[in-house]
Amino acid sequence: MADPFRILVVDDEPAQLELAGGFLKKRGFETVLAESGEKALRSFRDQPFDLVLTDQKMAAMSGLELVHAVRALNPETAVIVMTAYGTIETAVSAIKAGAADYLTKPLNLDELLYRIEQVRERRRLLTENRELREALQGRHRIEGIIGESGQMLEVVSLVRRVAPSEASVLIRGESGTGKEIIAKAIHFASPRAAGPLIRINCAALPETLLESELFGHEKGAFTGALATRKGRFELADGGTLFLD
Repeated sequence: MADPFRILVVDDEPAQLELAGGFLKKRGFETVLAESGEKALRSFRDQPFDLVLTDQKMAAMSGLELVHAVRALNPETAVIVMTAYGTIETAVSAIKAGAADYLTKPLNLDELLYRIEQVRERRRLLTENRELREALQGRHRIEGIIGESGQMLEVVSLVRRVAPSEASVLIRGESGTGKEIIAKAIHFASPRAAGPLIRINCAALPETLLESELFGHEKGAFTGALATRKGRFELADGGTLFLD
């Protein structure tokens, strides 16, 4: 069973804190609430979190200050900043300070859930790539794929032949037969092994978001595009892009 995704929610407005915290708990996230930046920082020092969701404008310690403190303690923990429309410039400053994303208030709970899923996916990819690099010492041993049938040996042979090339590869097969394993094998047996392996589940994205996810967008390109965002093709530069 996968480890629970732990979220620290920070807001000095009790109603907003309970709204976000209650929604995330119902969605199955392990959630801790803090009504100030100082209390959040104490909780963060005491226990690990995958994500910090913090209001920007708070008394004493601001959300921007909390971003700096969290990043200093654990650079791998993602931070999403919540901000009112009038303080978007400050939210952009938080992004530059290391926040993963920001949301405007009042919160759209569906959008909040989508942004959290993006954070989870990025975290999964980073963890998976790091573990694979450590386990395989930067090179995937095709011999590590289990299978002695003639068909499997043919697949392994094909992986060896296509990995050094720049060719696009179509991997077909029934669900659960190991298409993603083959994609990883191709990546780690290729000259691109030191680069990123970026995976995107296309079927899970709404049609209206797919183009932006693949190619990114510039600030102001459309309504709601408040900051420049890199697409998966750009993120995969120098590595491999796996379109699932």
